[in-house]
Order: sequence, then C-alpha cells, then structure tokens
Amino acid sequence: QDILLQMLAQFVQIKQERSLFIIKGYAGTGKTTLISALVKSLREDKVPFRLMAPTGRAAKVLGQYSGYHASTIHRSIYFARTASGGNLLLSLQKNKLSNAVFIVDEASMIPDDTSSEKSGGRNLLYDLMEYVFMGNNCKLILVGDTAQLPPVGLNISPALDKKYLQAAFHLNTTEHQLTEVVRQEQESGILTNATALREKISRDDPSTPFFDLYGFKDIVNLPGMELLDELESSYDFLGYENTAIITRSNKRANQYNKEIRNRILFREEEISAGDLLMVVKNNYFWLEENSEAGFLANGDIMEVMKVIKREELYGFKFADVNVRLVDYPNEKEQEVKVMLDALYVDRPSLSFEDNNRLFNEVLLDYEDIPQRRKKIEELKKNPYFNALQVKFAYALTCHKTQGGQWQQVFIDQGFIKEEMLDKEYMRWLYTAITRATKKVFLINFPDAFVEE
Repeated sequence: QDILLQMLAQFVQIKQERSLFIIKGYAGTGKTTLISALVKSLREDKVPFRLMAPTGRAAKVLGQYSGYHASTIHRSIYFARTASGGNLLLSLQKNKLSNAVFIVDEASMIPDDTSSEKSGGRNLLYDLMEYVFMGNNCKLILVGDTAQLPPVGLNISPALDKKYLQAAFHLNTTEHQLTEVVRQEQESGILTNATALREKISRDDPSTPFFDLYGFKDIVNLPGMELLDELESSYDFLGYENTAIITRSNKRANQYNKEIRNRILFREEEISAGDLLMVVKNNYFWLEENSEAGFLANGDIMEVMKVIKREELYGFKFADVNVRLVDYPNEKEQEVKVMLDALYVDRPSLSFEDNNRLFNEVLLDYEDIPQRRKKIEELKKNPYFNALQVKFAYALTCHKTQGGQWQQVFIDQGFIKEEMLDKEYMRWLYTAITRATKKVFLINFPDAFVEE
C-alpha cells in the first residue's frame, strides 16, 4: 500500500503525455482506503481531480467512501442533444481542465464496444480516453477487480488489460496489483471465501468445494424452507434497499420477484406504492438536464411513492407513478411513465420486436404529418414512446448488481449441472458474494459445494 501511494504521488507529479495508472485489487485488498488517501492528498496539494464510475450505483458508493462527489462516466464526458431526426445523440464534452487527475472506479465494467445498448452507439472506453487526454497534462487512474464478471459478452475487462490498452491507445502505462487482504478483513467469511474463489479463478480450477463456512457467521448455507423467514427479517430490520437476491437468469429473478410481492408484501396490483424498481434501459426523457442524476441509467433503483393512474394503449400497459431515486438522495421525487410489460419478460429488457411494435403503433398518431423526419421528431417527444422500462429490484441477475453493494445478499444459483462449473461460473459466484457488506446467504447450495 505505501509503495503504491509513493508510486501514485510520483505519477501525479511527473509531466508525461497520455499517462495511465492501472490499479488492480481484489475484494478486501484496500482499494477504497487507497482511493480515499489519494483523494485527500490531491486535495492538499491542490491538484484538480474528478471521480467517476460506470454506473450511478457505483458512483454513489465511490462518493460515499471518498467523501467527494463522484458521477457516472456518461454524466462526466457526454452531453445529450436531440439531433434533427429527434434522435438522441451523445456528444463528447470538451475537457477544459489542465493538470487534472481523473479517477475511475469499478473499471472492470467499462465496455469497449458500440453495440451495448447503454452506449448510444458510442464506445465508452474510447471516449473516456479521448476526453481525459484532450486536457493539457491530464492523467487517468483506472481502478478495478479483474476477478469480477467482465462486461456482458466479453471474456476480459478491456479497461484493466494493460497490453490491450497500450496497443489501442498508445499510452504511458504503469500498473500495480494489490494482493494482500487488509488485516481487519481476515476475520470475514465473505472475504475469506472471496479470496479462495479468486485463487481458484486464477488457477482455473472449478473443483468443489467452493466455500468454507466453518466458524463464520457472515456467510451461511440456507435451507430453502427457511428462506421466506430470513428474507422477511432482512426486509424488517435492514429494509428493501439493503437486501438483494442474486440469480443466474432473468427468468429466475422474475419468479422471485413475483413470489416476494405475493407472499411477503401481499401486493395484488401489477405495480404498487412501495415497490422497488430497477431501470433496465437508459432513458434521457424524464429527468431535467441539470438534475444530479442527469438521466435514468440502466441499473438505477427507484421506489414507487404513489401510483397515479394505469392505462392500456398501443397494445402495451403503462402506469404514471411518482418515484424516488434511491441512489440520489438529494433528487426530488419525479413523476414518470413506466411500461409495465417489461416487468416480467424473461430477458434483460423489452425485446427488439416489442420496441419496434411500440415505435410503429405510436407513429400512427402522427399520420397527419407528411414528412417522415418531422413525424419522428414528434414521436421522440411522446411520453408513451419514452416510457421507462423497469423490473422489480428485489431479485436481480448478477450483471445488474455489479458496482452496487447491499448489506445482506441471498444467492440463488438455481439448478447447476457438473458441466456448468467453469471459470465463468466462479466469476459469477465471486461477483455475487462480494456485493454483500454484512452477510451472505447461499440458498440451498449442494453439500459438495460447501464445507461446514
């Protein structure tokens, strides 16, 4: 740690074009303490800095432990404007800072492709580099954990891969790996098991058992019949926002969300006040530009405060609701229109076909406008076309939880066959157990997986 702080101090002082510092550290190796110390020393030396993370949730976590405002990469480097077709275009802002240090946490999640629907047709990694190094003598520090799940569809996390970054962006790169688990964390069953899993991942050794629970109170194997009671008490004592169930598939998450709403919350309606929702597709329509969140991002969590009305139109179901953004406590309540059809689809969000069907149905309302371009401009202002796509946020897939933390996490791996035990599965487990700050419940894990 101390060596690293000296290396960082040097890195900040030295004048060098396109300087990048990669800090890799596994769960419990003190990344957070390190970033806090770095931020403090940058403040003292009056070096300008910016803190960023790939998701709103991760930015909130970073802001909390560093004590300074952090925002999403999107919010920091893009501004959204409506183009002539009514399409929303993300344009790169100008980086007007000089001699500044940009620190990005949870870098394992940064995708390097334009296909991901989050990206609005832009390459986030490429744009981040472009933006930072546009500024005079600006430097970039990427912090992350390579044992976590990489971005959807990739096998590696490109933003933590030194060879790849150097080849793609011609940088002067320093890299440091934190390996030692910080002392106070050695008592923790969550971290002991995360560390053991991580070692299995680097050896590519998917043999059972995966967990050693002996003597630990913060990680337990929970028989299925006790799940309901444990969940209820977690909701009662810690609240919904501090409890998460992590599943392997959207289908499984849907089943849980249904059961929780029926059997624990006794909610009959399709959507009710008190429901916890997660946004599953970026939306630039409902929030004002200058609001703290800027836009509603895939992964943002909100609580329904009031259901104003429900309706069916264009062959879809909608509800007007007041919501509170859980990750942005200073943001005032917002009235938004949500689409109810996405709540229970067995996929991350509405299908391409359904999105298309909505587009065509709404377009019919503008038949009287002769020019297609004008038609589409009007369509893009239509609140139904812009309805938020959401799912219930009691149970989530692992990718959706990345960058977030919950006090108690319940992990459901569903039905696992022998041939499914591979590196990807171990990374899934590692990412899932490291989402918990207080306690992990493994739901009905087979005896072979667990030593007690």
